Amino acid sequence: MAGDFVLVSDRLGFRRWRPDDLELAVALWGDPQVTAFIGGPASPTAAGARLAAEIATEGEFGFQYWPIFQLSDGGHVGCCGLRPYRPAERIHELGVHIRPAYWRRGLAVEGARAVIAHAFGSLEARALFAGHNPDNQASRALLEKLGFRYTPDELYPPTGLLHPSYRLEAPTPVF
Repeated sequence: MAGDFVLVSDRLGFRRWRPDDLELAVALWGDPQVTAFIGGPASPTAAGARLAAEIATEGEFGFQYWPIFQLSDGGHVGCCGLRPYRPAERIHELGVHIRPAYWRRGLAVEGARAVIAHAFGSLEARALFAGHNPDNQASRALLEKLGFRYTPDELYPPTGLLHPSYRLEAPTPVF
């Protein structure tokens, strides 16, 4: 599996979603705990549509919410990556979904830092956007830890709520 990784951090390997990953997609996006703050669990059909959308996003933009795996044992941790937010401005949305068995191990921070480095490095992003459900304090703490700064709330259609939103600017080059 190591040769399949598009990114690697100390404990995580990131690879592209494949059409045969439906079982992983259902386990992740069909989990009520994972999706509690983003609209609730997806049916197998909806998880399959999400899987297809991630694959299409990768094909069009060169990134997606990549599935992530623990390097030590190959366990599927969740996903972490990017989606287009304002592509013409090179501003992408950062997202992280971690399966409950892997919560509270620092894997969301580790994964997000690897994606941020990739976004501002290879992808030459100008900035990153992220948002969270107003009741999800863990996501708020994660974004603040990563250095994101609060911007106005934005409507998130799957929940029908205004979600606190954040932005992280690309580092200024030092000459």
